[in-house]
Amino acid sequence: MRKPGLKRVYETPSAADGTRILVDRLWPRGLTKAKARVDLWLKSVAPSTELRQWFGHDPDRWAEFQSRYRAELEANPDAVAELKAALRRGPATLVYGARDETHNDAVVLADWLATSGDS
Repeated sequence: MRKPGLKRVYETPSAADGTRILVDRLWPRGLTKAKARVDLWLKSVAPSTELRQWFGHDPDRWAEFQSRYRAELEANPDAVAELKAALRRGPATLVYGARDETHNDAVVLADWLATSGDS
């Protein structure tokens, strides 16, 4: 499985992105499907609505958010399997809508994928 790239969905898509996988539960505001050029939207691998709302992109909650989101990923093997299958097919980029490029679910997801093995 290749390591995915990370990119804000609002950035200009490029051929180097490979398969663009949106990993947010909500569609990004103000963005058309044509402009986003999302190949696969995996809502089910995104943090739960409750966790997303609790976190609110508050950096003070970052450590706890990571822990809770990792637990959700562990408890959601079907969604994770779909994501891993897509990553095995070739180059891919996890795209997300958050403004904060350091504290968001795609960062946690990419790190979790790198440390969770290929199962």
